[in-house]
Amino acid sequence: MKRIAAVLALLLLFGAVKFPMEEALTRTHRTAYFHGAQLNLPLREQIGQGAFVAALSGFRGVIADLLTLKANDAWENTRWDRVVLFYDQITTLQPRVTLHWEMAAFYMAYDAAQASLNDPNQPRQTLRVKACREYQRLGRDFLERGIRNNPDRYVLYNRLGAILMNKIGDHEAAYEAYAKAAEFPDCMGYEKRFAAYELSKCPGKEAQAYALLAKLYSEGPREHTPTLLQRLKAMEDALKIPPEQRVYNPPGPPS
Repeated sequence: MKRIAAVLALLLLFGAVKFPMEEALTRTHRTAYFHGAQLNLPLREQIGQGAFVAALSGFRGVIADLLTLKANDAWENTRWDRVVLFYDQITTLQPRVTLHWEMAAFYMAYDAAQASLNDPNQPRQTLRVKACREYQRLGRDFLERGIRNNPDRYVLYNRLGAILMNKIGDHEAAYEAYAKAAEFPDCMGYEKRFAAYELSKCPGKEAQAYALLAKLYSEGPREHTPTLLQRLKAMEDALKIPPEQRVYNPPGPPS
């Protein structure tokens, strides 16, 4: 009985020490945005038992690299379903590597979408367009999931803005993505401009867009790009701003 009591006491002591350590580790993981990576049964079924055990043993990067090679091979053979499968696995193993999310989104929204639009094996245009839009949606989904795992980095907001602007045509969502990217001190210099451009394409947002464009214009000649000047004039025309009150008054033709 004394031995059993001693064992129970040791177990209770171990639990008392282990619990706060596990809680601290969980908080650290959440702070580092590791909560999106789950080594669960579906992943084990996808990558196989050996690779799953290796991932559990701390070899996530190695397994992710091997899967990246497989994804590249699938891309070369236009096996888009396999590309999606592999990048779902890769991003689960390494959710904090933004390049994986970028590549997955690019392959879907650009390569797969364009390939499906030109698919010679699909004679119906409506089905080609439908497939194209579905791949674009998948690209957007990869980036949105990537942002949930990396909300502290601007690059995925930037890539999302590009897909929304160039491929999907959701200008308001593109504005939001670029505006979010612009909040980061290490972002690209054009984020604010692109946010303003996209907002200026949204019906009913002319006044807000004009305020953003005018603010950029006031920052000096470096911001006086042809696109900014064109969008600024379009907003002034849309808002029927009198000539004497306009921020930008291009010179008229020589007399």
